[in-house]
Amino acid sequence: MRMMKEIATRRSIRKYKAEPVSDDVIRQLLESACLAPSGSNTQPWHFIVVRDPQIKAQLAVASHQQQWMLAAPVFIVCTADLRSRVKTEQPLFVDENTPDEELKQVIRDTSIAVTHILLAATELALGTCWVAWFTQAAIRPILNIPEDKYVVGILTLGYAAEEPAARPRKNIEDVLHYDLW
Repeated sequence: MRMMKEIATRRSIRKYKAEPVSDDVIRQLLESACLAPSGSNTQPWHFIVVRDPQIKAQLAVASHQQQWMLAAPVFIVCTADLRSRVKTEQPLFVDENTPDEELKQVIRDTSIAVTHILLAATELALGTCWVAWFTQAAIRPILNIPEDKYVVGILTLGYAAEEPAARPRKNIEDVLHYDLW
């Protein structure tokens, strides 16, 4: 399996080199995300590429003061668009407490796209970390994100300045079931 190398070697990176990431590389990553499957082909994802140091600093503060994030030259803010599934002109509001089934579906689909970015970045020798310790209320105003969009994660992106060891994984026998639980 050709993709198994990226799956097996991907790590959450929290230390980055100061080396910039080109627009072409970022475009390749986002094109890989746009190839992800989604329910009814809704493609609910939107991505905000952030390089501005002041905006990155605000995002790090909103992410519970995770200052290590600032070492990454690029952030990709990954959002799910509820309007891709809910066709209404009425105002929509989503946050961590929204029970709407459609929200769960756009988060699921956007998460698949985010995983494509993580694996493509690994293939291109880039490090990433999926940051999700924040609230919608803290993140959305920084980037002017509408209330009907849900921020699934912030990906820090750059060339890794560390090589973390693999973390322990459960054995397949502990998680595999056939036909029934």
